[in-house]
Amino acid sequence: MKNKLILIIVLLAMTACNQNKSDKNGTFSSAETDADVSGKFSDSVPNGPDVNVKITESYARQVARDAYFWAWPMENIYNRRLAFKQSPKVGLMNGVLPFAPLNSLAMLHDYIKPEQRWVACPNQDVVYGAAIAALDETPVVIQVPDFGKRFWVYQVVDLRTDAFAQLGKMYGTKPGFYMLAGPNWKGEVPKGITKVFYSKTGTAFIVPRVFQDDTPSDKNAVQAIINSIDVYALDKFDGKMKQQDWSRLPSLGSPTKDGGSEETKWVFPDTFFDQLPIVLKDAPPLPGEEARYAQVLSVIEAAKKDPALKKAMIDEAHKADKELVDPLLQFRNWGIPLPGNWTTADNCAAFGTDYFTRTAIAKSNILVNAGKETKYFYQDLDSKGSRLNGSKQYTLTFAKGNLPPVDGFWSLTLYDEHHFFYPNVIKRYSVGTKNRDLKYNVDGSLTLYVQHAEPEGDKKANWLPSPADDFCLYFRCYGPKQSVIKNQWTPPSVVKI
Repeated sequence: MKNKLILIIVLLAMTACNQNKSDKNGTFSSAETDADVSGKFSDSVPNGPDVNVKITESYARQVARDAYFWAWPMENIYNRRLAFKQSPKVGLMNGVLPFAPLNSLAMLHDYIKPEQRWVACPNQDVVYGAAIAALDETPVVIQVPDFGKRFWVYQVVDLRTDAFAQLGKMYGTKPGFYMLAGPNWKGEVPKGITKVFYSKTGTAFIVPRVFQDDTPSDKNAVQAIINSIDVYALDKFDGKMKQQDWSRLPSLGSPTKDGGSEETKWVFPDTFFDQLPIVLKDAPPLPGEEARYAQVLSVIEAAKKDPALKKAMIDEAHKADKELVDPLLQFRNWGIPLPGNWTTADNCAAFGTDYFTRTAIAKSNILVNAGKETKYFYQDLDSKGSRLNGSKQYTLTFAKGNLPPVDGFWSLTLYDEHHFFYPNVIKRYSVGTKNRDLKYNVDGSLTLYVQHAEPEGDKKANWLPSPADDFCLYFRCYGPKQSVIKNQWTPPSVVKI
């Protein structure tokens, strides 16, 4: 009996010793052992969907519908990149729109012509340029000449249409050479480059805008300045300012189906999910988007093995295009509500994961400037909430001393129902700072007249011609002061006469 008792005591001691035995770093308790087991278990949990799991059609449709909406702007820009890649040389597409091979720039030398349909809501306040940079292939250099007192800004956005470079009069940018690089570029910055801006994606869109007033003398004066604007691949940089005569660009054919009254189609439901993996690879997930990316990519992978799923996803993309995206062309369907039924957005070109605003702007007026550069106000309705229509006459009156508070300039542009210029006899598509002959009222106020028929007398100087049917108004403040940026100043109401 005594021997058995001794044996039991020895066994208990050995068990306790095993539970508390030391390793080379010290001791560990039974709690630490449990934690270790728990850790190993968590390591076996997948970090995304299992692509081998069979999924239902209704689930695939749900994921497809959601992905079509939030990725729509990225595929829009991606397909514009594919179009620019087809440009044989620097020129003007159809003779009217800047068109150039990747990593090179084309500039207009005057206002954009009304017949273009590549970009909705253009303006005739500035001279435009356009370049698409393939930063996954090479960094690019951007030339900034001396603009003097003239207002200017270069819009630089990534595949998400988020701005990542600040170049413009409002930033105090000095003349010189600036560089754009992709997220993975590790090369050496050449001497002579003032600053490098890094994109989060391999694709960048560059759109210079240079103010030009509506006089022959200023149209002539701006030429010497814009001829020093350029964008080119890093291997072409030699430290010398290159000169171009943008007035002599050749006319080029279009790689897209153009000629309709609506914006050129850039997003295609039938091929959307074939392109999406490529697009998402170019734009790695933002913090918090990892699960979203994994989900849609797993469904796309499942659809490769199941034609019925693929067909259902394409069908859902068509429905989403019609039901979710198309209504966003109308300004009254989105934005921050302001007095007089105006709307605006406070995060232009800084959308991040605000998928709704990003897609709304991409559909209605893609390629907007950042808020410090330009403030936009949108209008489909009159002061009473009725749809703007050319069968009616309207006025907008700025009280004395209440013109837009800007460091640059302002303009009111009229667009047809598709967000393009309305052809009219006097070829006027906007009024604002560029118009030197605006007539002020005797009390110092300024009234603008928006109507189909020509007004009588000196009102014609302030006339913005409208079509006979529905139209919209678009107010721009370039170089807005803080009261504009914070929506403390808003445009006057559109009053039906």
